[in-house]
Amino acid sequence: MSLIQLDASKCVRSLSVESGCNKCEVVCPTQAIVVGQSVTPLPSINFSACVGCGACDSVCPNEALSLDDFSPTDFFFEFVQESETLLSCRKNVPCIAALSIEHIISLAVLKKELVFDMGHCDGCEIANTCKPLIISNYEEASYLLEAMENEAVIKLENIAYVDEEQEHSDRRSFLNSMNLKTVAKVKSSFETEVKKASDELIEHTLEKTDIALLKKKRIPERRKIFFTAIKRVQTPSQFHIVDATEVSFTSQKIMDESSCTACQMCYRVCPTGALTSDIKNSKIDFDPFLCIKCHICHDVCEPDAITLSSSYNIKEFFEPTVQNLIAFQVRRCDECNVIFSSNSDEKLCYRCKCEEEEARELWGITDDM
Repeated sequence: MSLIQLDASKCVRSLSVESGCNKCEVVCPTQAIVVGQSVTPLPSINFSACVGCGACDSVCPNEALSLDDFSPTDFFFEFVQESETLLSCRKNVPCIAALSIEHIISLAVLKKELVFDMGHCDGCEIANTCKPLIISNYEEASYLLEAMENEAVIKLENIAYVDEEQEHSDRRSFLNSMNLKTVAKVKSSFETEVKKASDELIEHTLEKTDIALLKKKRIPERRKIFFTAIKRVQTPSQFHIVDATEVSFTSQKIMDESSCTACQMCYRVCPTGALTSDIKNSKIDFDPFLCIKCHICHDVCEPDAITLSSSYNIKEFFEPTVQNLIAFQVRRCDECNVIFSSNSDEKLCYRCKCEEEEARELWGITDDM
């Protein structure tokens, strides 16, 4: 049986306690993943309940979750070289839900056609969340392919593919056989077997090595694949504007200059570097193509100054541009002489301003006095 793994340094919940990301918990068909019920912000996993569908991996914005015996990246490069166009949970993937939108669009534009075998879904024990995800991914991918003016086609068909060797096996037996075929890739150890046998939630914590990687800006493999695939696609006759709610994996952002406090938190926690500044912290720039829509920048912004645009320009797929969201004034603090950024006429840095407000409150001084 497949074993899910969590890379704590990639989980956006490790970047801030304010993160509300729980996509893995929502999509898990067996409630094997639970968020928010432990002392740490990271997901807790019941390994014995996990059926290895891979849906949590596909919805995780930063690829923090993965299966020990199935890599979407490896599968992509193997599948794109084949003449095969069929994706089936009885042939080549643990579940079609294991493939992200970026993998699906990338495969579609390179192979020109993809067929999703939905023939086993109705009787599947994990169809409660996985089937809706597959259909949602199909609809989003088809919508974006049309907006890109790409001729690639994705089909949903009730083929119900059956491998003669697995004709009388159930889903779990099938997944076990898949594991045997890839036994060289599976990390088998006593600790792994204990995790599979233990019917309880296992909490995860940040280790020293994870903490050291938190500040590192990393682009997910699926985004690199998507970028490479799009480079091989003909540019559309015009760049269409699409409904942003129909795009699940990236976004365009708007900054409210009157609300932003120049606290620097949004670009400091951004896991991919989609949000950046310069050495003087005099601005905030945004690269939509690097955005993974993890929502962490919104979660940490106290004044809600940064919001999602209601539309998305397909041009960002083909001609990515860095956009300036806001520019700040850079000056020295009258109190401590430290250089700070501000979008107002403040003469005190944020820390000195807070200290002054606390002192005035302590002394009972009000603005009316």
